[in-house]
Amino acid sequence: MIDLTLTQLARAVSGELRLAGEDTPDTLVGGLVDTDSRLIEPGGIFVAKPGEETDGHLFVDAAVANGAALAIVERPVEADVTQIVVADVVTALADLAREVVARVRAGGDLRVVGITGSNGKTTTKNLLARILEGEGETVAPKASFNNEVGAPLTMLRVTHTTRFLVSEFGASGPGEIARLAGLVTPDVGVVLMVGMAHAGGFGGIESTLFEKSQLIHAVRPGGLAVLNADDARVATMAAIADERDASVRWFGRGARAVDVRADDVEVTASGTRSIVTADGVSAPLSLRVLGEHHVMNALAAIAAATALGVPLDTCIERLEQVELAERWRMQPLGSERVRIINDAYNASPDSMSAALRTLAQIVRPGERSVAVLGAMSELGEYAEEEHDRVGLLAVRLGIQRIVVIGPDARRMYLEAIAQGSWDGEAVFFATADEAYDYLLTELRDGDRVLVKSSNSAGLRHLGDRLGESFS
Repeated sequence: MIDLTLTQLARAVSGELRLAGEDTPDTLVGGLVDTDSRLIEPGGIFVAKPGEETDGHLFVDAAVANGAALAIVERPVEADVTQIVVADVVTALADLAREVVARVRAGGDLRVVGITGSNGKTTTKNLLARILEGEGETVAPKASFNNEVGAPLTMLRVTHTTRFLVSEFGASGPGEIARLAGLVTPDVGVVLMVGMAHAGGFGGIESTLFEKSQLIHAVRPGGLAVLNADDARVATMAAIADERDASVRWFGRGARAVDVRADDVEVTASGTRSIVTADGVSAPLSLRVLGEHHVMNALAAIAAATALGVPLDTCIERLEQVELAERWRMQPLGSERVRIINDAYNASPDSMSAALRTLAQIVRPGERSVAVLGAMSELGEYAEEEHDRVGLLAVRLGIQRIVVIGPDARRMYLEAIAQGSWDGEAVFFATADEAYDYLLTELRDGDRVLVKSSNSAGLRHLGDRLGESFS
């Protein structure tokens, strides 16, 4: 974070300054900001966030031991460190992020890109960051830091030498994207798709559309909206861009993607090839990231990067160096003998469909497709219907073995066996341990195994275990 005086910090978060040691109101603080005391470094700022299972106020001493120069707290604590007492530390974190980004913007050429969508945010963020970091200092979220805590923590990593800030905006409830994007007023807003992810929390697909569109409402006047031309719901956001006096840049695989488009897409077990055209210039792209759906994420990254002045050939060169979008996201494990694809960090009906289609596409003659599936979370009243759809899709794609894990995912199994032509190809286990024991004896040479579920189902660890067992 940039250096600010204690007075400036207290004013930014509307807090009460309580000095300790030799600190004065003019003492400068500008280290790492975090809510995890274990990650605090000398000179850093510890934000004592209360949690459901523990309370950050209990760890102020630990943060001080690691070198914290300041603690932002909701109540004073007995610790030898200067403290700023605020009404709500999460609100204070957001206020501080707003202040820091505004100061950096006012003093330099920082460009801010915001990314949202029901699926693909983290992959697109990583691909865009890989392109932009070759142009100058780039700050992007670690893992999926896209919520009310993670997004501001990312923003607070900018300094006066940062050229690009890439922010990922997720939402588990109404209003979150508007709040987060409003902290930085992006120069570029990227919307990937509007699907059923988190539909339960929003109250349906139309409410999801409204929430995702808030990113475009937050784009600065005269800025840019990068929109998926293949998604009819996303396409409606062009009207919002017009209201903001922002231009629109279209990406996709269809004819409406007039700015950045992919043709001749070919999916293999080692990656995805396509021909990318940006502003009339075409070039081949060979992504090592597995999955046809990642072509759209790459197009979104290219659309944003070329708009920021990066040539297409440079974008492609940097994208082709990316081997893995993120751990537990279409992550290849195991060996050529038994290939495990661990994609169990997150799941929605759209991403589940994309992953299953990728599995079906990469299997060659003599190989066998195996889908290890867990529950999709946050679907609310749509959960039963959407789990049924996944089971049906797996059958229609001809997946040769379906292993369903956990009571919340059982309807996938029931739908698969309800198709009538199945005789033991679909199995159900209550726990991941039971499934692991089965798979150790069931998997054979030539198997291509997808492990897919929401994070809460915990199958990412099963994928890791299988990867180690068959490496």
